[in-house]
Amino acid sequence: MNNATTETYTNVWDAISDTPEEAANLQVRAELMTKISNIVTENGWTQAEAATRCGITQPRINDLVRGRISRFSLDALVNIAAALGMRVHVELEAA
Repeated sequence: MNNATTETYTNVWDAISDTPEEAANLQVRAELMTKISNIVTENGWTQAEAATRCGITQPRINDLVRGRISRFSLDALVNIAAALGMRVHVELEAA
């Protein structure tokens, strides 16, 4: 008989992270990456155009739009958003 237990998680970040802090960092980075990628798409920019506007290289934009989260720090993503004229707002709530 199978005695395996099933674990449930609030979100995917909790499931793949070792600590709640790591999960929170991944979630915020993912949200920023999605918002930046949406700006690029909504403006119809090529990756080269987006790279110029963001102050990074085209391969970095490619990593961003493909969701390669491990290649971006939170700091780098805030800088990219600022280069696009966006202000990053941080809000805390109880976990």
